[in-house]
Amino acid sequence: MKASRLAAAAAVAGSAVLVLSGPAFAHVSVSPEGTAAKGGYATVDFKVPNERDNASTTKLEVAFPTDHPLASVMPEPVPGWTAQVTKAKLAKPLTVHGRQISEAVSKVTWTASGKGIEPGYFQKFPLSVGPLPEDADELVFKAIQTYSNKEVVRWIEVQQDGQEEPENPAPVLQLSAASDDHHGGGAKGASDDSDESADSDDDSKTAHTGAEASGTDSDDDGTDTTARVLGVAGIVVGAAGVAYGVFAGRRRSDA
Repeated sequence: MKASRLAAAAAVAGSAVLVLSGPAFAHVSVSPEGTAAKGGYATVDFKVPNERDNASTTKLEVAFPTDHPLASVMPEPVPGWTAQVTKAKLAKPLTVHGRQISEAVSKVTWTASGKGIEPGYFQKFPLSVGPLPEDADELVFKAIQTYSNKEVVRWIEVQQDGQEEPENPAPVLQLSAASDDHHGGGAKGASDDSDESADSDDDSKTAHTGAEASGTDSDDDGTDTTARVLGVAGIVVGAAGVAYGVFAGRRRSDA
């Protein structure tokens, strides 16, 4: 009985922990596909879960940081959604690839053209962004999630050092160390893969050509060897025939 009570108490406690910790994990977040290197470009995904049982998420607005503006932001098409990129004038122009940029993206808005994110589901919204700042370790984005019943949830609370996670935390993108080529992990990887693929193709062609040459030499050597063997065999057979003829002639003479 005592063991059963302890087990029941543990189960209740575990359920309570799950219930209390659930909302902390089910919020709008952002993460890179690969790495988000300082000074480079990256593809990032905004992950939006539906936290309601009786409504769908029909709209997502993501505000971009003004202290570290991003000159290039391109959304990837998401079936069932339309994306709108809003830009704003910069107080201080940015220099990107040797050219001055006077405006940067201030907000991206996704609006559902169908049912949106239904209860029990989540959706990812990919963006290509850059160049990422070199003087920051993270970027904070503030997001607003709208449901089909007109409810609005503001994921705009910034995490403070040494404090518990807020109820509605803003999505935070962690930045990694700068890469050598300043194109970010994804771009560098794609370039390296392309070079390696080209080298592999060249090696393959060289190996194939070598194999063909080796095969040709092998065939020629085989042909020469066969000819020599047949020639020697012909000589042996011819000599045997001559010897047999001489021997037969002598027998007839003796007879």
